[in-house]
Amino acid sequence: MSFDRRDFLKKVAAAQAGLILGRAAPVADGQVPDAEVKPTTPLVGKAADVIVVGAGAFGGWTAYYLRQLGASVRLVDAYGPGNSRATSGDETRGVRSSYGDRGIWAELWMSWANEAIDRWTRFDAEWGREMKVRLFFNTGDMIFRARPEPFTDKNQELWKKLRIPYDVLKAEDVAREYPVFDLKDITVVLHEPRAGVVRARRACEVVAEAFRQAGGEVLMGYAALGDRDGNRLQNIRTTGPAATLTAGTFVFALGPWFPKAFPGLMGPRIRTPLGYVHYFGTPPGDDRFTFPNLPSYNFPGVTGWPALGPDNRGFRVRLRGDTPTDPDTSQRVFDRKKDKLAREFVKQYFPLLGDAPLLETRACHYELSASRNFIIDRHPELTNVWFAGGGSAEGFKFGPVLGEYVAKRVMGLEEDAKLADAFSLKMSETLVTAKGAAGGGGAVSSLTGVYTEAQARKGVGTYNKYCSACHTPAGHSGQAFQSTWGGRTTFELFDYLRTTMPSDNPGRLSRGQYTDMVAYLLQLNGMPAGQRRLSDDPKQLELIRIAIWLGR
Repeated sequence: MSFDRRDFLKKVAAAQAGLILGRAAPVADGQVPDAEVKPTTPLVGKAADVIVVGAGAFGGWTAYYLRQLGASVRLVDAYGPGNSRATSGDETRGVRSSYGDRGIWAELWMSWANEAIDRWTRFDAEWGREMKVRLFFNTGDMIFRARPEPFTDKNQELWKKLRIPYDVLKAEDVAREYPVFDLKDITVVLHEPRAGVVRARRACEVVAEAFRQAGGEVLMGYAALGDRDGNRLQNIRTTGPAATLTAGTFVFALGPWFPKAFPGLMGPRIRTPLGYVHYFGTPPGDDRFTFPNLPSYNFPGVTGWPALGPDNRGFRVRLRGDTPTDPDTSQRVFDRKKDKLAREFVKQYFPLLGDAPLLETRACHYELSASRNFIIDRHPELTNVWFAGGGSAEGFKFGPVLGEYVAKRVMGLEEDAKLADAFSLKMSETLVTAKGAAGGGGAVSSLTGVYTEAQARKGVGTYNKYCSACHTPAGHSGQAFQSTWGGRTTFELFDYLRTTMPSDNPGRLSRGQYTDMVAYLLQLNGMPAGQRRLSDDPKQLELIRIAIWLGR
């Protein structure tokens, strides 16, 4: 079965007026659009237009919007929406727009995250009230740093450009307003007043229920690829009672299960480390650590927020993740050494909680894409199969925006070529995939950590010493760099530097020094560092293509 595009477009013409992405008009009355889709009877024994596999933030919202667009949809999940194994299975997730550290994706992420805040607010007003549970809490968010950083500078630059409200505060004023903070080493405080916190697990359940009430069908079952007919997938097989399920189109939104389900294609592109969350008990009779009396916070390597009512699970502290493991079998009761790290953080910045009881802990898998951006693309060999994932530790908050985008891509209603390129598989091309694994395009993306921080630091020194007399970083960054070097190889950049710099004696530096300068220029243009050194071997440099994305 496949879509009749002409009939489908007629079917959704009215719905299109109500659905919004960031550039569209707001919805009247502040409600999440329902496109006037009426519930339908379950698809008993029938093929669906679309099957979405995975009921987390990406899959649940995609199914919801597909149904709003009029498609018949089945949503399949191995363990159910909001389950404890899922990336979205923790109690809460933050919603903020401070992504100045996202390199070439920063502006896109910040604009979409800001839109997501509006959508969470509207969805909560409609469906949170309907389900009698509050989902979104407008805590505001504060970023604390000992000194200015590129992250804080870029946030301010893009907040101004995108007209997102923010405040630059003095640490002493914050400490006076919120005396539970110890900010003696802090000199930079940025406040995003629109930011907040969402009840993650419950939100996934509510989105799935809203989808079901609109006529969608939610099924339990561990899915695997079924029969193929040429370059099309005919069905999936599940361990659940539905057994074999047929559809015209399939969307896999598998989160940390992607490398397991598609090892050759997604294994090299997505890592799945566990992140660790601690919930500390707030002092009896002291409401200074509970919403709305404290904002969410962002310190280097640690984020968190106050306890939320009415259940008060505790004061949340989130630490960074570590070793990737299998999401089906990983132990979520983690090494108690992590407790010590969380408590040390609390003692440093929230000393009144230094001896607070640890009420509970959570461990959730992230799915970190090699490009640090979302992956939304077709399967390279199956034309009716789509991927939606690569949340990169931040995907949950984008659910209401990404879900609509994915739904429109799948339906052929979203044709922004620049966005499609940004989310393409090629942006996460690694050395493994480029050498012939499934989906390999023959060139490694410069977004996948092709140099080290140490190389870039050396490159800064070399550039300043030998090149700054005639060149400036501004001339080798931003649109000037992208328009000249985007799509070309790192060898071409290396060779340009070697044959033109220093201007008084080109080529007199070592190959390593020129390679270090290439690393510096990649970093200057938002390409993240990794664990592998950039080689000075021309054959290796030829493999790496400089990613180009000039925004929308």
